[in-house]
Amino acid sequence: METHAKAIAELRERFFRKLDDEGPPDSRGFHSADIARIKNSDDWLKRFLEHHEYNEQEAFNMLWETCTWRRKFGTNDITEDNVRRDYLEDGSIFGYSKDKDGKKLFIIKSKLHVKGVKDFPELQRCIVYWFERLEREGNGNQISIFFDMAEAGLSNTDMELTKYLIGLFKSYYPNFLNYIIIFEMPWVLNAAFKIIKSWLPAKAVPKIKFVNKTTLKDYVNPNDAMKCWGGNSDYTFKFVSEIQTNGDSALNGKLDNKKVHFIENSPLTEQSPTSFGDQINEEQLLSIEPTETITFNKDGNDITGIITLKNITTDKNLSYKIKTTSPEKFRVRPSSGILQPSEQRNVTVLLQPGYNVRGLLQNDRFLVMCLPLKDTNATSQELAVLWKSEKATEMHKLRCHDGTIENNEIQKSHSVLTSAAGNDRNIDAFFSKINHLEKHYSDLRSEMIIIKYILLFSIILTIAMAILVVYILQADIKDLVDQQTCQIPRGI
Repeated sequence: METHAKAIAELRERFFRKLDDEGPPDSRGFHSADIARIKNSDDWLKRFLEHHEYNEQEAFNMLWETCTWRRKFGTNDITEDNVRRDYLEDGSIFGYSKDKDGKKLFIIKSKLHVKGVKDFPELQRCIVYWFERLEREGNGNQISIFFDMAEAGLSNTDMELTKYLIGLFKSYYPNFLNYIIIFEMPWVLNAAFKIIKSWLPAKAVPKIKFVNKTTLKDYVNPNDAMKCWGGNSDYTFKFVSEIQTNGDSALNGKLDNKKVHFIENSPLTEQSPTSFGDQINEEQLLSIEPTETITFNKDGNDITGIITLKNITTDKNLSYKIKTTSPEKFRVRPSSGILQPSEQRNVTVLLQPGYNVRGLLQNDRFLVMCLPLKDTNATSQELAVLWKSEKATEMHKLRCHDGTIENNEIQKSHSVLTSAAGNDRNIDAFFSKINHLEKHYSDLRSEMIIIKYILLFSIILTIAMAILVVYILQADIKDLVDQQTCQIPRGI
């Protein structure tokens, strides 16, 4: 135990030593929640060491890379309010119950997922949301992935998604995987799972458990298993929001009273996720469009977004002000001004030269604030004094989204697990051929069924015709016998 405690202390010291010497790889620094975790959580650091069997160099490299990824991906800021709600509610991925070791289950219901239908970067964010939520709910305990493959086919097999999941466990969630439970896998997917096994570390391969309704009880208690798995639970999926306990400082991955630094370096206490876009006072003064996310599109050589502001009062003048978490990245025109009653104005947000759509992350935010104004002739100096002396009456928070088609391709090409493009193309080609074979097989099977019914009908028709012919012949023979009998003379 002393050796482990020493290794944890050394890992912590080494991290902060490098941070002091070299600084973080991201100009914004590591996320404050991750820094606090490294300072205060021995259990989290221990997971990195256990993941690499106490190889301190590899554990340190993973810790540094994990914190770097968490900042770039915006992991700590992901909540159920800023991911695709329809993806959370469709029942294709969700957390439920636990295995026999007491580890929470992350369910992937394969038949509800079709490759290529969902926006992959958004699906990645939903997966990370569930990973973070299950990690919080289990206090850092491991989870088991449960692939429910009942009634699934090749169209439901997404190799890119599976590779992404494996990569999260390998690179960013240390010692987090208990089992990979595969329930009722169709035989046609055997080739696919041979490829998947090759992506796993050697020590993770024994974690794969193929089960059916009979053998599932070896890994999941029947009372914890749904009836569709052969268990006793009547559970039907319905997305339920994460509940914050009184002693917990985090809600859906967001720390309460977390400081978000906007332009002018003025820290503002962030509202809870459910209040995004809501006014502070009861009477709303300012209407903004869009209400949640600014969409950036190409306009010639520029990449711009539009915020439409409207003073929805009929008797008040408003002073508005717009701040951003990334002033070096965006130019807001005009970033402040006065709106007369019922006046509407478009504000242009321009992505500065030297930045591109890859930089449009969930961490880039805008804050639109307003104050009622009595004197419409106030000078800029007087307005500056007013904003310093008074608290904003109303605040709206906006996130960023890239509206160009190219961005999806860029995000995919830079996703953590899609770097091996050549291999993925080969895999896609392989599955495309199998899909064609499956389709041809299905068509052939349909034709065989039709031929079977035609043959059956032909046989029945032939038998019916034979019976009819026999009946007619019997009738003719009877008539002939009767005629011959009538012709015989009675005297003979």
